[in-house]
Amino acid sequence: MEAKTASTERASCPVERTLEVIGGRWKVLILRELFQGVQRFGQLHRALHGITQKMLTQQLREMEEDGIIHREVYLQVPPKVEYSLTPLGESLKPIIDSMHEWGVRHLEEQSKEF
Repeated sequence: MEAKTASTERASCPVERTLEVIGGRWKVLILRELFQGVQRFGQLHRALHGITQKMLTQQLREMEEDGIIHREVYLQVPPKVEYSLTPLGESLKPIIDSMHEWGVRHLEEQSKEF
């Protein structure tokens, strides 16, 4: 019973939910690219050095399921797929900007110590 209670409490924590949606190595970097505008899969893959196609596909699917990106498929040959941010995804920009500012300050503080 305790495990269920702890699991339920964690699921209801808004900060943890936010981290589930944008956490990990690639999601914030994908967001960074999509803040610039609509991107095709190949553009994202080239911009994210080190990500495999499989990982990019997985991350994009998760972000689509979470409602922060939109996937538009054009029925043509060759197939064309574009990714863009939903309004919910756009609402993450101030959060990511704040994280960026904090990271810059933190790096500056760290460099002062050495």
